[in-house]
Amino acid sequence: MKRRDFITATALAAAFGLAGKPVYNVLASKDALASKTGKRLAMVIDLKKFEGNSEMMNKCVDACHSMHNVPDIEGAKEEVKWIWPEPFEHAFLEQNNQFIPENIQNNPILIMCNHCDNPPCVGVCPPKATWKRAEDGVVMMDWHRCIGCRYCMAACPYGSRSFNWRDPRPKIKNITANFPTRSKGVVEKCTFCDERIVKGLEPACVVASKMYEPEAMVFGDLNDDKSNIRKILSENYSIRRKPELSTQPEVYYLI
Repeated sequence: MKRRDFITATALAAAFGLAGKPVYNVLASKDALASKTGKRLAMVIDLKKFEGNSEMMNKCVDACHSMHNVPDIEGAKEEVKWIWPEPFEHAFLEQNNQFIPENIQNNPILIMCNHCDNPPCVGVCPPKATWKRAEDGVVMMDWHRCIGCRYCMAACPYGSRSFNWRDPRPKIKNITANFPTRSKGVVEKCTFCDERIVKGLEPACVVASKMYEPEAMVFGDLNDDKSNIRKILSENYSIRRKPELSTQPEVYYLI
């Protein structure tokens, strides 16, 4: 990375933190629209199929966290999470009102990294440890490049990233040998199970959900008009988190 580019990115990230206002158009990835001609991987989560099924929700979280060596650390400040349940009013603050049906309001929903088509986290990362893949739109992380500045955490409007305040390894119950562990001072998040995608497999959370409901979570290519995910989205009304920010989240919720 050129020194001038590094300084520019750092200055923009600092401006974001000081101003306290999103500047997504300035910080947008140059590849924001590159995936329109290739794949655009996305996920659909059907809230109705999760109603009253906390076991299925917990299995999805456990499948993800055990496969990716996510440490079990208690406390809101230090906890690390890739996918987790959140009350509807927290996840969809802008859509919450007193007349929302109880079946939606009283059931937690699964949230994770939204793998935005216009990801603000990408533009603020000085060492380019976060990037959006042009071939499928997945927002990736290189934990070896991460310098722990946490600009990406400040830029993400969804709270989808966690920071390792301590060495996470002692807090991992059973280490998965074929997936890297992280270190203290590193940010991490969901990567749509990129290690499984490359093998043509679905994300671990999707597989776990199918043990209970076959289409509670659906993963696929939005650019394939014959894909199941396109069929489901065309036949059902869906919502996304904070659409007014123009980040274009690629996790859709059926209500």
